[in-house]
Amino acid sequence: MSIARTQGALIELFVYFLTVELKQDAATVKEINQCFSDCDLVPPKATATRLAEGVKPKPQNFVKSDNGYRLQRHMRETLSKKLGAESTISQTSATLRSLEHNMPAGSSKEFLAETLDRFEVGANRATIVMAWILAVNHLFGYILKYKLVDFNAALANNTDRRVKVRAVKQRDDFSDIPEGKFIEFCRSGKIISNDVCKILDQKLDVRNSCAHPSGVKINRTKVIDFVEDLVENVVLKYKI
Repeated sequence: MSIARTQGALIELFVYFLTVELKQDAATVKEINQCFSDCDLVPPKATATRLAEGVKPKPQNFVKSDNGYRLQRHMRETLSKKLGAESTISQTSATLRSLEHNMPAGSSKEFLAETLDRFEVGANRATIVMAWILAVNHLFGYILKYKLVDFNAALANNTDRRVKVRAVKQRDDFSDIPEGKFIEFCRSGKIISNDVCKILDQKLDVRNSCAHPSGVKINRTKVIDFVEDLVENVVLKYKI
């Protein structure tokens, strides 16, 4: 983005701040330049020219009055929506980051931090895939440490030929078990509750939709629900 374009965008934002946030009737060149100075920025040399040019397009960006300039309605509404969306993203990101702070230091916490980095740049599918990996790998560690006998007892009753291992001895052995069957063994071995089993089954369906190209749209609210559910009901619940 060029310096000129950045200064133009800031002028629009400062007019919005003065006329919408501070509820002034209009914004003067002097007041806009003061906003630049208050933000430790050098005011543009051509603020008045930029404002005057903003009156010429159709539709206009600015409306000139005796007291200064206001944003034309379409520009005001556009900025209002943009600023509102950015505020929402910041709030939801803070909510998810609070989950990160509740985790003990270690590789899982670092992995969640990278997962949330993906969310904050809008990579919704990647966020879901990584959050699923985090939850399932957490269960692997929990089982190996506390519930290996129970898991292997459930595994011993298996009749599904897709399962390529008869007993788990190390983490790599889990890779021979389809994820849906893994969830089933966790439930039948009473390692997880029926409610957590339902959550994992539902989230596995969502993960499958995200793990390959498809026409399914994954919005931010679904990602937030996905991450919160898995972190709160799996990672934080089954402590290692």
